[in-house]
Amino acid sequence: MTEAATASESSWKTLRRGLALSPELRTGLIGTLALAIVSMIGRAVVPVAIQQGIDKGIRGTGGAPDLALIAAIATITVGILVITTTCGYWMMRRLFTVSETALASLRVRTFRHIHDLSMLHQQTQRRGVLVARVTSDVDSITQFLQWGGVILLVNSGQLIVTALVMSFYSWKLTLVVLVSFLPAVFVVKAFQKRLSASAAEVRKRVGMLYGAVSEAVVGATVIRAYGVGERTQSKLDETIDTYQKAQKRTMRMSVTSFSTGEIAAGLALGAVVVVGVLLGVDNQLEVGELAAFLFLVTLFIQPVQIATEVLNEAQNAVAGWRRVLDVLDEAPDVADPGVNGVDLPPGALDVRFDRVSFHYPDGPRVLHEVDLEIAAKTKVAVVGETGSGKTTFAKLLTRLMDPSEGEVLLSGVALRTLSFGSLRSRVVMVPQDGFLFDDTIAANVRFAKPDLTDEQLWLAFTELGLADWLAGLPEDLQTRVGERGEALSVGERQLVALARAYVADPDLLVLDEATSAVDPATEVRLQRTLDAVTRGRTTVAIAHRLSTAQAADEVIVVDKGVVVQRGPHHELVQDPDSIYGRLYASWLEQTR
Repeated sequence: MTEAATASESSWKTLRRGLALSPELRTGLIGTLALAIVSMIGRAVVPVAIQQGIDKGIRGTGGAPDLALIAAIATITVGILVITTTCGYWMMRRLFTVSETALASLRVRTFRHIHDLSMLHQQTQRRGVLVARVTSDVDSITQFLQWGGVILLVNSGQLIVTALVMSFYSWKLTLVVLVSFLPAVFVVKAFQKRLSASAAEVRKRVGMLYGAVSEAVVGATVIRAYGVGERTQSKLDETIDTYQKAQKRTMRMSVTSFSTGEIAAGLALGAVVVVGVLLGVDNQLEVGELAAFLFLVTLFIQPVQIATEVLNEAQNAVAGWRRVLDVLDEAPDVADPGVNGVDLPPGALDVRFDRVSFHYPDGPRVLHEVDLEIAAKTKVAVVGETGSGKTTFAKLLTRLMDPSEGEVLLSGVALRTLSFGSLRSRVVMVPQDGFLFDDTIAANVRFAKPDLTDEQLWLAFTELGLADWLAGLPEDLQTRVGERGEALSVGERQLVALARAYVADPDLLVLDEATSAVDPATEVRLQRTLDAVTRGRTTVAIAHRLSTAQAADEVIVVDKGVVVQRGPHHELVQDPDSIYGRLYASWLEQTR
């Protein structure tokens, strides 16, 4: 099998899989096809009416025009055109409605799948590339189905109907038309593989462009702070230029294909005129039949010429579908066991790491056979130098990632077997960045429990010792936090994130350096409040500031992915030469 045939087969396979993902496209398909058939047949009425009007009306019996017959032909033709135009309108309306519904479902399905992929997978992909899957890639499919697909359906029928009517008038002229288009068919087929590869490159470059723009916007503060605006602009210009070149290559091939169709159309019309006149001279063709045939050739040419544009849209759609399918084919490595999932037992949760190891793909181990237990209702601080594996420990504990080896268990239940509903309702993690949504403070805290009233929210902030801070904001609970919470300081974002975790009332609370950006005074206030908040529930705090370790029941020291020390703070500091002793001495030096 040739490479072109393989590419064609692959394209058809992609189209079939893509269409299978959208069963909504089959809604009312029989009725839509019936409307399309009526609309197609109606397009052939005008040439037939012209032929009848010329040969039987204008050149009537005795050479005198038959005005009554001409009027009847015109009336019937107008009536048929009104019916077929109405059918065409409803066909297109049905197709647009069904395709938009189907692709909205595909967009939602793709987003949900991306959201279900593990943090590890998402971290290996540029955010702009993932966004492009849900936006521009699906948009390319939408454009094809709503325009290219409609045109392909209508014009395919028009081509068949027109060819049949042409054959009825003159099989010889029909053969002339088909032979005229044969070279164009071979040229377009030869371009198909290159056009497919070029369209795929365009879709790839769109994702890279989204990523570059997103990075430049999100990192605007750092870019300005380091005065690297020109360098960033140069990088962005290069990305845009690469996309532009890929788009131009695709358009050049598309224009070449279209021009080939134009040349074939001109040859077909010229050949029909010459051969038709010769047949007329030989009394094998009437004047009306030749006129009708020329109109039919025009109807035949139109779909052939448009087919090159439809082919371009089809290749874009195939490339978009491939990228969407690539995401949907990526099996979530952290998956909800669904109906087979079990629930956590009631009450505070204990934790067990059973010989847990973890490594990133193609990378070294980050954690090495961690084997430990954390009793229920205890407060544990996990400390260590940067890169020691502390955050990985937290992500494994909350099942944002799964261990490469070993098992993490909560109250004797393996995390892999837990339903997400049970896990997420009982275990809450406050990440270091304290991510907030572009909404009010109230809405961000209610994200954990939507039915909370304003009074209950005020009570929560009061219990956390943050009522005075909240009252000092412009609109207290209704203060908007901005995109990613950037209208607040980093420390203020962490306060809101802690309040959100507090109202969730989890049985296991994981704090990933959640107070690292809070000023010392606020940290002291929060620490007192957190002592009350964490009482009665298991708490694991990934600690950067060792004041958190001082307040914990127990400290776990991690070094290069290995648990090297464990015990209360007052015992661990007794050995100044130990890793914890050095960390504590360094921290004391920084706080003086």
